[in-house]
Amino acid sequence: MAQEWVYGINPVKEALRSGRPVYAVYIYGGIGESKRHSIVSLCAKRSVQVNLVDKSFFKAFPKAHQGVAARVSELPEYTLEDLPRISQKRGSLPFYIIVDGVEDPHNLGSIIRTSEVAGVHAVVVQKRRSAGGPTVAKASAGAIEHIPLVRVPNIKHAIGFLKTESVVVIGATSDAKDDLWEVDLRVPLAIVLGSEGKGIRQTVKRQCDRLIRIPMYGKVNSLNVSVAAGILIYEVLRQRTEGGHSLS
Repeated sequence: MAQEWVYGINPVKEALRSGRPVYAVYIYGGIGESKRHSIVSLCAKRSVQVNLVDKSFFKAFPKAHQGVAARVSELPEYTLEDLPRISQKRGSLPFYIIVDGVEDPHNLGSIIRTSEVAGVHAVVVQKRRSAGGPTVAKASAGAIEHIPLVRVPNIKHAIGFLKTESVVVIGATSDAKDDLWEVDLRVPLAIVLGSEGKGIRQTVKRQCDRLIRIPMYGKVNSLNVSVAAGILIYEVLRQRTEGGHSLS
């Protein structure tokens, strides 16, 4: 089974809690005792080997490693065909986030984190021109362990598949005519988010059933994509909660 690294206190903890195969954990002896103890306790429950290492071990890791890393199996791969089953198991209206070319791993990690916290069923990303790797896991604070991530070769194909499953696909773009508050989001839904700077590609926009925008009243005419994702996701949650629906 292919292996990869996860680093950072929360990502390593969530990997241990999630049940993903963890082969070994490496901890710098200089981190706080309470933090070290919480990780060691989780390792003991899973019978995972713990290695106390010096600071030099983490030279190859980004600065955000926090003195903790784990060697783990790769995350399970999900396909588009898994999505109906995932939503059926959740027992609620389908809700997916589609990410069209977000290349900053911190932005993608933040989108995944918000999606998991708010009960989104899955996040769909394109294999090419999208962020990946352990930095995404770190930025998601471990949320990537608990939400299906579907990597597809073609976003337009993914949208076409979801339409065959009666999912309404809505693109979020600043040049849309409709404000998100004016649109009924209490339907089987996928929201498309565009890349930093360029937004959703025109070819992808044309595939969407509808386009919506987040109203902006200041002098700056754009939002960070992960901030926009949070606003959109929680408007869906608000509407569905008031309408008697649930995301969970």
